[in-house]
Amino acid sequence: LARHLCLLFSAPLLRPRPSLTCKAGPEIQAFVIPHSHMDVGWVYTVQESMHAYASNVYSSVVEELSRVKSRKFIAVEQEFFRLWWVNVATDWHKKQVGQLLKEGRLEFIIGGQVMHDEAVTDVDDAILQLTEGHGFLYETFGVRPRFGWHVDPFGASATTPVLFALAGFDAHLISRIDYDLKDDMQKNKKLQFVWRGSPSLKEKQEIFTHTMDQFSYCTPSYLPFSNRSGFYWNGVALFPDPPKDGIYPNMSLPVTKETVELYAQTMVDNIKQRAQWFRTSHVLWPWGCDKQFFNASVQFMNMDVIMNYINTHSDKYGVAVQYATLQDYFQTVHQTNLSWDVRGNQDFLPYSTEPFQAWTGFYGSRNVLKGVARRASSLLYAAESLFTRYRISYPNGPVQKEWALDKLKALRWAVSEVQHHDGITGTESPKVADMYMEHLMQGMMGFKCNIYIFLIDKQSFVVVSDSGNVLEQHIIVYNPLAWNISTYINISVAYAMAVVLDDDGKAVPAQIQQSMESSTVYDLFFVVELGGLQYRMYIVQFPQSHCDTGSACGATHVARVVTFKKKNVSQWKRTGRKLLPVLNECYKLMFDQETNLLHSITDRQMRVRVQQDFWEYEANGDVHSGPISDNYIFTANGSAIPAYKSVAMEIVPGKVVSEIRQYFYREEEDKNHTYSVVTRVPVGFEGRLACFRLEQSYKVGPLEINRETVFRTRTSLKNNRTLFTDNNGYQMMKRTYKTFVNNTIARNYYPMVRAAYIQDDSSRVVFLSERAHGVASLSQGQLEVMLHRRLWNNQEWNLGYNLTLNDSSVVRPVLWMMLGSPSALSSIYQQEALQLQHRPVVMPIDQPQIVPDMPHPSFFSPLSYSPSCIHLSLLYYVLNISYSYARYACLNVYISFLGLNAPIRT
Repeated sequence: LARHLCLLFSAPLLRPRPSLTCKAGPEIQAFVIPHSHMDVGWVYTVQESMHAYASNVYSSVVEELSRVKSRKFIAVEQEFFRLWWVNVATDWHKKQVGQLLKEGRLEFIIGGQVMHDEAVTDVDDAILQLTEGHGFLYETFGVRPRFGWHVDPFGASATTPVLFALAGFDAHLISRIDYDLKDDMQKNKKLQFVWRGSPSLKEKQEIFTHTMDQFSYCTPSYLPFSNRSGFYWNGVALFPDPPKDGIYPNMSLPVTKETVELYAQTMVDNIKQRAQWFRTSHVLWPWGCDKQFFNASVQFMNMDVIMNYINTHSDKYGVAVQYATLQDYFQTVHQTNLSWDVRGNQDFLPYSTEPFQAWTGFYGSRNVLKGVARRASSLLYAAESLFTRYRISYPNGPVQKEWALDKLKALRWAVSEVQHHDGITGTESPKVADMYMEHLMQGMMGFKCNIYIFLIDKQSFVVVSDSGNVLEQHIIVYNPLAWNISTYINISVAYAMAVVLDDDGKAVPAQIQQSMESSTVYDLFFVVELGGLQYRMYIVQFPQSHCDTGSACGATHVARVVTFKKKNVSQWKRTGRKLLPVLNECYKLMFDQETNLLHSITDRQMRVRVQQDFWEYEANGDVHSGPISDNYIFTANGSAIPAYKSVAMEIVPGKVVSEIRQYFYREEEDKNHTYSVVTRVPVGFEGRLACFRLEQSYKVGPLEINRETVFRTRTSLKNNRTLFTDNNGYQMMKRTYKTFVNNTIARNYYPMVRAAYIQDDSSRVVFLSERAHGVASLSQGQLEVMLHRRLWNNQEWNLGYNLTLNDSSVVRPVLWMMLGSPSALSSIYQQEALQLQHRPVVMPIDQPQIVPDMPHPSFFSPLSYSPSCIHLSLLYYVLNISYSYARYACLNVYISFLGLNAPIRT
């Protein structure tokens, strides 16, 4: 090694150390890094995994590290470690963990609750799960993880290296990038580089990044002298119960005098092969794979013999090996003083493993779970800020702090857990998806208990005017954002007339109309004005007799539904002749009465042709007939086809919101529609943000089997098929259309977490999302969003693990559409995206009833200073009312200046 370093120091990019003495030694130094990749839910639930192997991993690893001083291990996902620490570890185990950490032989890597997905996670949720894990580690051990280990997420986002740099990481490690790109980087020894993931922060937040070679994070399992599992002597984990005799299937041949040379030669050959792809003579050799080291005594006992044999014969092999942690490896590479290529804010999305395996399907898999996960995150955001303000206002209030924090912790845990790369991605089995949903729903129920008690604190009641013998319902609306908002909210009621009063007893503008969902339900819209982090009570009265329009009833508009005849596609002739306008103060939408489709949108300056409808990709389900689609992979079996044969339309002109309802029927004779889209045009919000958004709510499904449904928007923009999408809701990425020999459609799909847009020199069309989707621009002026997928295939692997995505659910995502000049929208679309993500929390606190004098809480005053350019991303218990790690400087208060589009830590 020393001799090789001397040769390296002769390179012009290196700064030599004059004190170094050159001596003969091994040419290659291999750092053997023991690890176990443990998915926090994938095929099996967390509980099943804990029982089958995860508990044994930490128990047996700690025991084996304590037995032999040269051994080391890295621990990655904190959910399993925390469950082991709390429920399984003995006092002896805990004492040994502390000692191993001090000795640097056990190292926590990443330190997040999970190894989060990088494509469809929101940056706030990535911060949350990282802080949740780091807080536990700092509070328990006083340690801070320093390295990333993102070996399994399906593609690498440019947001993650920025986040890790902000969290103080020294280096980052990735693995899954396009097969052809990885091959090129290997050949040119460019697998290591300095990554500047943010175009605004640039070198201020850069991080050294190591890309794993083609063998990825698993030790090669193929051995020329054995057909078993290679270097995994503990075998394969068994579910639901481990074998009582300790003998697992596929256990490798033990290392004996007869096999040690064969094992050693195989390991050396692999190390030398890897060494050819890197600039230094130091090889990171990950030893482990999925669900490994649950029988660590067998693992270490065999590897000890191989490593001792190689080191004893290092002159023969030209290789030396040692157990190592990531710190050992990265510190040694750093000491070479090499200069590295700099990578800008380009990411590694999308990810393909071969020409017909583009991992872009998971952007749209399990749409319901994606929606619930984001909603739970939004409710957590609201709950934490509300709790903090409650403690400020009522430090001695009756709500027990510990009880409230337990509820918040449950929701934090659930939101953190689902960020796992087989969680929010939708790539898990149905029972694991059910586990995530159960934890999220339980957490949100706890939130509702919290917020109800905060807001209905009896000590804060005041009495308002007598309502008389009128049916009333009381609604509390909370604004979780740090700036003032003016918008409308929508609740379902059972009465055809309603009056809405604010906390001053004044009637507010409202609108009531027949619901499209049921003939016995009505939609009530009313305008809310809220300051930053403010809540207010609204009283909804339901007059049971004639309501005089000269009274408060005059503030409520009774909207009528106008129905248009269903139009069959086969009967379409010339279009654009009979256009019907729907307009507000910002837009004029024109609907074609010959097709019942949107025809164009005009803002204050320009008119853009816009047509929107549903299309479907037909997936192949037979592996013998060609490439298939599944949870992970989207393989377009030809171009998309229209998903409907006829369209019906209803328009509801309003004074708070005008509503256009479009129903799409798969066949002309169908009585029930398969798809619908409701476009809501806010009315009366001139000069306010709400004026610029067109809210579109979709209803999709249940789908036919092997269908992937997209909502396609075709415009007159000249965008050259160039698309802009957000990186985890953080910063925007330019996506230039690329042509491939195979699978071009799927390989031009990208994740949309909060926003996507297309534009030309004069116009921009923006879509904002409250959950993640896949998005593409496959032709001039077009943008399509994948809303839902239902797939089945006969691939043995998918069938064995129930990963075919036979999702028969009905999904109801929401997008906000905006149109205008690029300069006009660039200043507001990010703020609108946050308003969509953190919409007002609406809490009905009772059922309609006769209440003569209803006491209600005084409302929080708005923030005294709440500029719209500041977003309080996370308000982590800054009042010293939580865990001790609230004082730990790991992003506990994170402020984004939207104008700069860059985060600032405080």
